[in-house]
Amino acid sequence: MPRMLDVSEDVRAEIGDEEADRLLAGDNAPGSYDCTSCRTPGDSEQERTSTVLFVGEETAVLAFAHASCIPSQVVRVAEEQLQGAVASITAADAAEALSAAHPEQAVLGVTSGLVLIDGELHPALVVEPTAPVARPGSGGLTDEFLSLLTEQGFQPVSDLNTKPAALPGWSVLVAMGQLHSVLQPGAGGAGQSAWWQAHQPLQVTEGWRAAANKSHTVLVFAAPVGSIGQQPREDLLRDALEKAAVNGRLVAAAMPLAGT
Repeated sequence: MPRMLDVSEDVRAEIGDEEADRLLAGDNAPGSYDCTSCRTPGDSEQERTSTVLFVGEETAVLAFAHASCIPSQVVRVAEEQLQGAVASITAADAAEALSAAHPEQAVLGVTSGLVLIDGELHPALVVEPTAPVARPGSGGLTDEFLSLLTEQGFQPVSDLNTKPAALPGWSVLVAMGQLHSVLQPGAGGAGQSAWWQAHQPLQVTEGWRAAANKSHTVLVFAAPVGSIGQQPREDLLRDALEKAAVNGRLVAAAMPLAGT
């Protein structure tokens, strides 16, 4: 059955007329899909669907999105980001299956804000799980979130006025003013994979984006469940971060900004 697909001229130029025509005829297009923009299900037999081609230096990935979310287009990304995105698809599928089997599994909540250090505003992300995070195979009796992160290279924060050290191999992916993921080094040094992936890309403020584009660095703070909470203002967020630091419940790292 023909799909309700939009294939832009740019996408057609990249994949070729033959492949584009096969897509439009329904030969190679999925019926149902997860929208690459909003991450909710779509159906190319029932609703207009955009073809979105992510192109790296060596790899290209064809994805699908609701036409109401984004138009059909070619998105050029760094090869390591694309490899990370491909890996994250597998990781997301595995996490979804695990979550279905263990409904109490923690989910990482991420909020953005600006943190003042040495008179300069720095773009920051604050990560806090929704439940205690146990070490795999430990039986789940102890919250190991901070120790797991320190093993990855995050450093304990004792003073919020000191900028965290850089964490090699990690980065924060922002595209078109939206936060998409936090990427970590891939297994065996192969590219990057998603440590955290937004279910739906999160909008960041113009001030946050401007600070990130200026410094090309994002400060990522992490604390165990119940340490920070949802703070409506950045001054309250800083207060919560300082309290967590004093109580030894905060780790952080500086990561390069990937995207714009």
